[in-house]
Amino acid sequence: MADQPLISPSAPLRVGSLFSGYGGLDLAVEEVFNARTIWFSEINEPVARVFSHHWPDAPNLGDITTIDWDAVPPVDILCGGFPCQDVSTVGKMAGLAPGTRSGLWAHMAAAIDALQPEWVVIENVRGLLSAPAIRANLDGDDNEQRNLRDATPDSATPRGVEPDPWHLGEAATRPLRAAGAVLGDLADLRYDAQWLGLPASDIGAPHPRYRVFILAHRTLSDTTRVGRLTRRGESATGEGTSGHDRAEPSNHRPRPPRTERVPYRGTREPVVVDRATLRRWGRYAEAVTRWEQIAGRVAPSPALLSDDTGPRPAPAFVEWLMGLPSGWVTDAQHGLTANQQLAALGNGVLPMQASAAITALIVSLVHEST
Repeated sequence: MADQPLISPSAPLRVGSLFSGYGGLDLAVEEVFNARTIWFSEINEPVARVFSHHWPDAPNLGDITTIDWDAVPPVDILCGGFPCQDVSTVGKMAGLAPGTRSGLWAHMAAAIDALQPEWVVIENVRGLLSAPAIRANLDGDDNEQRNLRDATPDSATPRGVEPDPWHLGEAATRPLRAAGAVLGDLADLRYDAQWLGLPASDIGAPHPRYRVFILAHRTLSDTTRVGRLTRRGESATGEGTSGHDRAEPSNHRPRPPRTERVPYRGTREPVVVDRATLRRWGRYAEAVTRWEQIAGRVAPSPALLSDDTGPRPAPAFVEWLMGLPSGWVTDAQHGLTANQQLAALGNGVLPMQASAAITALIVSLVHEST
C-alpha cells in the first residue's frame, strides 16, 4: 500500500460504499483519497458482519433497491463493484440488462444522480468489456432508432428521400457492451470517466485476477482542488503543453506511458528462494516468496484436508492471496462458515490492486484536465 495518500484534503473525504462485501475496495479508496467510509450497503448478512466489524460507525443501508437516496447522508466519493454474475465470462453472459443481477448497476447510477459525489469508483470483472448490454428505455421511448414508417409519402422517389442513417440493417454491427453502457450512463450524469484493466500480477500478486476499474469525476469545480475538469463552454484554467501548437484530431487523448500510469507495487528484482520454500512450493516458490515480502506475512497452508471431501482451498490462504491482514474475513468472531468465507473472498477486491489502479486513473484524469 502507498506510504501516503495521493490526495490530501484538509478534512477526510466521506465515502459511501455500495455492494460492499468485506470492504476491499473501501480500503483502497480510503488510502488513495485520505477518506473515511460513513455508510455502506450490503445485502448478504454474514458478509455485512465482516464490514461492520471493521467499520463499526458505518450503518448498513441494506438492499440497494429499497434505499431512499434523498434521506442518505451526502458523500464525496461513491464506490462499489456491482454484481458480476451476468457479465462474467464464466457465467451465462446474460449481460448488463434490466432484471439481471448485474443490472443492479442502474440503482448505483440512480445513487450517483441523487447524491452527486465528486468521485465515483467502480470495480468489476474482465467480462464487463465484452458482455452485451441493454439500456432501459426512457418513458415513452419505444427504442425505434429509425424514422417512422409513415414519415415518407408514398409518392416520394428514392432520389427525393434523405438517407436514413439508422435504417442500415436489422442489427447493429457493433453492439453495446456492458462497459460502454456504464461509461455512457456516467457521461449522461455529467461525469468524466476513465477505465483501466489491471491483473493482480502487475502489483506482484502470485495470481492474475484481472479486474476492470473505472474512475469518474464530476465535471464541476471540486473542493479538493484536484483534477479540475471544465464544463463545455468554460475556459480551461490549466496551461497547454509547452511548445505544442499542432492540430490534434478530436479523439486525441494524450496520456503518460503505461509505466507511469500503473505504478508497480512489488519488486522487479529476482527474489531469493531458500531450499525449504522451494521444496514446499515447487515452481510457485518465487511467486509465493515475492508476495510474502509485499504482503508482509508468511503464506499459510494452502489447503484444508478432510476424509469426507478431500483437499479444498483454505480460506486463510485465499485471504493471504488477496493481500488482506490475517483474520480480516476468517476471524472466528465474524461467525462465517468456511464456505461463506471462500464466497466472500472470491467476490472481493484485492486492496493493493485497486489502490494501484485508482492512483493511475487519478494521474491520467489530472493529466487530461491540464
